[in-house]
Amino acid sequence: MKILRSAKLLFDNIDRHVIRRLHGDSRISIRTLAAEVGLSAPSCSERLKRLEDCGAIRRFTIEFDGVPLGYALQAIVRVKSLPGEFSRVEKLITDTPECVTCFKVTGEDDFVCHLYLRSVTHLDEVLERLHGKADTHTSIVKTTPVDRRLPPL
Repeated sequence: MKILRSAKLLFDNIDRHVIRRLHGDSRISIRTLAAEVGLSAPSCSERLKRLEDCGAIRRFTIEFDGVPLGYALQAIVRVKSLPGEFSRVEKLITDTPECVTCFKVTGEDDFVCHLYLRSVTHLDEVLERLHGKADTHTSIVKTTPVDRRLPPL
């Protein structure tokens, strides 16, 4: 994987514009994107391929709202494995479909997980899988004041 360096011309304002625009709408057509960033469609397509090849753009995705599908609750769970249980806990988290994002972290905890849940009872069922293998600290998500924004480009 090549790395683009912002200090060099390899990563310029057009690349930044492409990334920002795709972050807002990954379904935009190449033709529309090209017109917005001031390139021909083939040149824009080439830029996009280069950004994908170097890993700056990993995938094109959707924004998900779980409420219409019955996931009325979201939770952030900090997980600290009990001695000798780290690998087992990691596997349990990986195999938990309600866990949509998990970070392996430094500090007092081993993992920070983002869960989508149908109810508090559902939360209890998910946490029960970790009982005896990890300590957990759970926070219920009330709102999302910052959601999936880009870092400064």
